[in-house]
Amino acid sequence: MKKLLTVGSMMFVLIFAAILTSSKPENYHSIEGTWELESFHNYDDGINISSTEPKADGYRQVKMFYNGRVMWSRYVPNEPKGRFGYGSYYLTEDELHETIIYGDDEMMKALDTLTEFIFELDLKNDRYSQINLDEEGNRTFSENYKRLN
Repeated sequence: MKKLLTVGSMMFVLIFAAILTSSKPENYHSIEGTWELESFHNYDDGINISSTEPKADGYRQVKMFYNGRVMWSRYVPNEPKGRFGYGSYYLTEDELHETIIYGDDEMMKALDTLTEFIFELDLKNDRYSQINLDEEGNRTFSENYKRLN
C-alpha cells in the first residue's frame, strides 16, 4: 500500500510538472466568438481616419473565431451568390493573421494568388478593427466589427 501511494504521488508530481512547463502560445487577446461587420474606416494619410462608412442596407458580414479557426460569410442584397471563407488564424500583440484555405467560387479564384491575410488589429472587449496596410505599412482602410452575444 505504501509503495502504491508513493508511485501515485510521483505520478501526480510528474503530471503537474508537465502541465506547468508545457509551452503554450501566448494569448494576447480574446477574439474568440462571433462578430458582425458594423462599418468601414478610410485613412487619408495612413494614420488618421478620413471617413467612416456604415455598411449598406441589407449588407451583412459575420466572422467567427474559435480554437485557431476562422470562418466568415457575407450577404449582399441583389447578388445571387453569397460569399464565404474558412481557414485558420493566429494573433500577435497587434496583428491578426488569417490563412484562408476554402471558400466560395470567387474566394477560391482569389486563393490562387493570395492565401494569407495580415491585418493590424485593434481589439477591445466588444469591438475590433482589422486594418489593411499598404506595401509601405500605411493604413488604407479598416473593417470594424462588434461582438454578437
